[in-house]
Amino acid sequence: MSAPVERLAAPGREWDEFVRAQSGWTHFHLAGWKRVMESALGHECFYLATRDAEDRLTAILPLVRVRSLLFGHYIVSVPFFNYGGPLGGSDEVGRLVEHAVEMADRDSAKLLQLRSRYPLPLEMPVSHHKITTLLDLPEDADTLWESFPSKLRTKVRRPEKDGVSMEFGAAQVEPFFRIFSYHMRDLGTPTHAHRLFRTIYDLFGDDVVVGCAYFEGRPIACGFGLSWNDEFEMTWSCALREFKTLRANMALYWAFMRESITRGARVFNFGRSTPGSGTHEFKLSWGARDQPLHWYYHSRSGLAAAPSPDDSAYSWGPRLWRKLPTPVATAIGPHIVRYIP
Repeated sequence: MSAPVERLAAPGREWDEFVRAQSGWTHFHLAGWKRVMESALGHECFYLATRDAEDRLTAILPLVRVRSLLFGHYIVSVPFFNYGGPLGGSDEVGRLVEHAVEMADRDSAKLLQLRSRYPLPLEMPVSHHKITTLLDLPEDADTLWESFPSKLRTKVRRPEKDGVSMEFGAAQVEPFFRIFSYHMRDLGTPTHAHRLFRTIYDLFGDDVVVGCAYFEGRPIACGFGLSWNDEFEMTWSCALREFKTLRANMALYWAFMRESITRGARVFNFGRSTPGSGTHEFKLSWGARDQPLHWYYHSRSGLAAAPSPDDSAYSWGPRLWRKLPTPVATAIGPHIVRYIP
């Protein structure tokens, strides 16, 4: 008899203890992300699980419904981030995914997408159109520094010699968001709300690393990431274009690597990118290696991915967005981007 699927209204310690016991778990599997999705982004969540005869969890699957008139209806595990998907025994995972497919079809979702970092025992099509890039970290920063080629070390030293300095901690959430909102406007992409970053920091403060690079007292580059297990992921990072010649992002990433080593990380995760892009090449320049993402999907129409600002159908959007004053773009952006999972 198949294990019944249970929907947990308030997953908590039991959920997190199970997650941390599974190979391949990520921060985005933790129960606190349900609150982020609901309170900061306003989306409906389905945290599904199966149990054994002793009432112990045997598999879990966090799902988030993202639905709008403009972009359509999607069910994703988990949206806006790189990882999610089911964890647990293969039979139980199969039952959860079967339930998710039935739910997606019943509710006429355009796409069900399960974002996994590793292959899963699923008979579903899988996309590798995005990758993550990982740098293995030694036990001390000096060893990492010596492993860099001299050209890279010169690029890191330059902004430091020019007066770029770094600061970390809770006080950096505000300057981070100021830089981030300007950067996203310049890219022509709607920004998430300040509330999202504040909610993440308030919920996961011990796991969050946020830092800014300063020049002459002004924040000019920033990063915001999450630590779990022995890994740190740079979830968001950017720099102001007007200070491009300072190359503050080099000092920023080196500072985050040192901070990660201090925290005990053995892997520095640069986050996702498109293979062959300039961002991807920057990440590889640190000596990192690629890891393909395994994004499984189900769609009656054959749709393989959720909408993206890079889609040709929305090419008019970035051109228009760049012309908006930053305060206007920052105010409007969250009402758009929260529907682009």
